[in-house]
Amino acid sequence: MRSFRSILALAASTTVVLTAAGSASAAVKVDRGAAADKNIVETAVAAGQFKTLASLLQQADLVDTLSGKGKFTVFAPTDAAFAKVPKKTLDALAKDKAKLRAVLLYHVAKGNLTASKVVKRKSIKTLNGDRVNVRVRADKVYVGGARVTTPDVKASNGVIHVINKVLIPR
Repeated sequence: MRSFRSILALAASTTVVLTAAGSASAAVKVDRGAAADKNIVETAVAAGQFKTLASLLQQADLVDTLSGKGKFTVFAPTDAAFAKVPKKTLDALAKDKAKLRAVLLYHVAKGNLTASKVVKRKSIKTLNGDRVNVRVRADKVYVGGARVTTPDVKASNGVIHVINKVLIPR
């Protein structure tokens, strides 16, 4: 498997178009054609808006899993979403690898669930064993209370839906 450093080096040489529009909930625009050639971790790192997520995946030893051949759906909180989480909570997760893995796997589902499949479900079983609820309100999709800001970012081993909030299992 590729090391995390090689993924970061790849990200530095990749051109990705992003829009921040000065808002934490702004959509992240990714060159979807280029993203489909990269796995989920490479796609997230290349986007530049998921540094916290990438770092936590490394701490939880989940980089190889999400870089692997399986098909995954990742509800990916942006750095702005992580910035809303109290520092005390992030510090506690960093000290407890099992809890960190549980939180991160709460953002991942098995299979390639495109937006058209997600909206047809009432809930989705995540890889930590819990379910997240799915709601559609006024043409906006919410997963576990987080709004999907950018759906269907394709990767070679699945799909990423960008969300505006970190999901914490109950």
